[in-house]
Amino acid sequence: MKYSPDQTIFLDWGWGQINATLLFTWVIILFMAGGSWWITRRLSSSTIISPGQNLLEVLVQGMVLHIEEITHRPALHFLPTVGTLFLFILVSNILGIVPFFQPPTGSLSTTSAFAFLVFIAVPAYGLSTRSVGSYFGQYLKPTILMLPFNLLGEISRTFALAVRLYGNIMSSTVIGIVLLIITPLFVPVIMQALGLLTGVIQAYIFALLALVYIASGMEGDESA
Repeated sequence: MKYSPDQTIFLDWGWGQINATLLFTWVIILFMAGGSWWITRRLSSSTIISPGQNLLEVLVQGMVLHIEEITHRPALHFLPTVGTLFLFILVSNILGIVPFFQPPTGSLSTTSAFAFLVFIAVPAYGLSTRSVGSYFGQYLKPTILMLPFNLLGEISRTFALAVRLYGNIMSSTVIGIVLLIITPLFVPVIMQALGLLTGVIQAYIFALLALVYIASGMEGDESA
């Protein structure tokens, strides 16, 4: 039994290989890029719009309102990063119900890359609103003795982001396979539905935590 799409190898040249994680990541990228192009090529400002434009507007507007409600800042600061993470994870997890499709989010390498992106985004966003002294000075509070613990906290929450998403998606996949072997009819359908719900929730939680971490990095004495 394969526990990760990393274990499914399609091409192997010795010096490099294409596994399911890489292949399906590009499938999702092309699917999302192609879908966005198809929807936005004929945008309408009238009251009569296509179902695709309506779906896109609902998603973007929902993310904008949610971001502004949580951060109390313009959503434009966060939407490119947090919105892209949310949509990619959401699409990946939803497509997990398609036969033979292996969600890249079931790979620890993918979720680690997303978590590392958040890890880099936190100081990048923080330094856009705060001085260098103000931002990095927070790691010395309340005393310099807290520096290693504050740094450990940053690293551990990044690790938790990666493992939480990977663990939930991987476990749903494995449980579905096991039940498919044991009871190949009714139970797997229920598990697929539960897996779909879990995937949507996990996409939301990952994006929400990323947003909170980034926004918290922007808080502080901006005049310091």
